[in-house]
Amino acid sequence: MSTPKILILGAGYGGLLTTLQLQKKLNYNEAEVTLVNKHNYHYITTWLHEPAAGTSSADHARVNLEGIINTNKVNFVKGTVQSIQSEEQTVTLEGGEVLSYDYLVIGLGSEPETFGIEGLKEHAFSIRSINAVRHIREHIEYMFSKYKNEPERTDYITFVVGGAGFTGIEFCGELGDRIPELCEEFDVDPSLVKVYCIEAAPTALPGFDPELISYAMEVLERKGIEFKIGTPIKQCTPDGVLLATGEEIKSKTVVWAAGVRGNSIVEKAGFEVMRGRVKVDEFLRAPGHENVFVVGDCALIFNEEGRPYPPTAQIAVQEGETLGDNLVAMLRGELPHKFTPHLQGTLASLGKGEGIGQVGSKKLFGSTAAMMKKASDLRYLYKIGGVGLAMKKVKL
Repeated sequence: MSTPKILILGAGYGGLLTTLQLQKKLNYNEAEVTLVNKHNYHYITTWLHEPAAGTSSADHARVNLEGIINTNKVNFVKGTVQSIQSEEQTVTLEGGEVLSYDYLVIGLGSEPETFGIEGLKEHAFSIRSINAVRHIREHIEYMFSKYKNEPERTDYITFVVGGAGFTGIEFCGELGDRIPELCEEFDVDPSLVKVYCIEAAPTALPGFDPELISYAMEVLERKGIEFKIGTPIKQCTPDGVLLATGEEIKSKTVVWAAGVRGNSIVEKAGFEVMRGRVKVDEFLRAPGHENVFVVGDCALIFNEEGRPYPPTAQIAVQEGETLGDNLVAMLRGELPHKFTPHLQGTLASLGKGEGIGQVGSKKLFGSTAAMMKKASDLRYLYKIGGVGLAMKKVKL
């Protein structure tokens, strides 16, 4: 009997944790495990708002896979997935390479959800990858340098952040810290710089406690962020945004942070999806496919009230660990365990030394929340790379 082939697509939180669990639990030659990823690194998505604003380097959010993957147990293929053929049990990469599998794990991440807003895809930046955040940082710095030569162009130093959810709020916090530095560097009057955070929903940070939301907004307003809540963006152009109220904001920098959908490759493969995400069963399987599993942003899981869990890093990590264990169990003829998310709390940073959080019934504010977020980051880094990675990456 040939060695079973497990093919994992994507080294995000879900795909990486599945891989590491298999690496840890499987014996040599018990299965042929292959991890495919576009880059030779894993990036910490929950840190991307920092390098986007320029408060940390892009490399800080990057973890080289060669340092955490045991190539004696896992084959690593650097490549971009082009298509999935579930009937043939194959995956085609850009360039034409075809990989076969007995078990497939899809962890291909997300794409920006534009909600049909005209011009967003063409004219807005998004905080979604290492290269994307490098581009945002360089663009912001370029806008400040251009303004010095064209001081009448206030649109160069007007910034629009679309969305007041997690990503939008965290990016605003970092941008609020970075702007005074840029003003000093480029000799720009800080009072002329405008940052608008625009949210279509009736509140910022939907799902958070109202007291925590108020605290977050007050912190960011002190940093110069101006909120427009309950105000949808109607159109994005090369010159800024048009709001549903009729107001036009002239800006050469629009950063879209208001939602994601699952990777379009999944839908194109013929899997049943909702906004690009597969409604998986209790074992994280795709409907009608006993050997195809979906984790991370591509997976849709509902709670007992029938509401979908948000596609967060902590859930993706738990999915990966559970799926890794289940694949080992199935290979050994044992029964898999049902996946149940265990929510350990929610934390959001608001810039240097500031944050909010909720752990159980306890609300966290300011430096306490910021320290808890550092501790959470430390746990994750230790989980994937041990003490060495944790000490190397965490900024104290």
